[in-house]
Amino acid sequence: MKMTKGELEAQISKSITQWEKDFLGRGSLSVKSDILRDMVIISLQGILTPAEYRVCETNEGLLNIKRTRSELVESGEQDLKQIIVNITGVKVISLHSDLSTETGERIIVFKLEDNLEKLSHK
Repeated sequence: MKMTKGELEAQISKSITQWEKDFLGRGSLSVKSDILRDMVIISLQGILTPAEYRVCETNEGLLNIKRTRSELVESGEQDLKQIIVNITGVKVISLHSDLSTETGERIIVFKLEDNLEKLSHK
């Protein structure tokens, strides 16, 4: 049975949260996934620890935290892409990610081979 768009989004959020716990050792406070055309957009809130916020008070510290956190996600890129493929059945073309050191939010965008929004409405 095919999942609805909402079910796909919920499953993606659940799986990304589990990946964070398994790979990074801790999960974010909340994860919201949205399917938009040929993209899966994931918003993760509560990424940074209190110590990381303190380090981010200096420009050098901020750049170090962004670089380290970016490298952590990039080192798990194949796992993340595979999660999306396993849930959606659609190949991931690219992954884009950025972290706000002000809000502690990370955005991850997966660009897909097909328009998943249309596929999930069939």
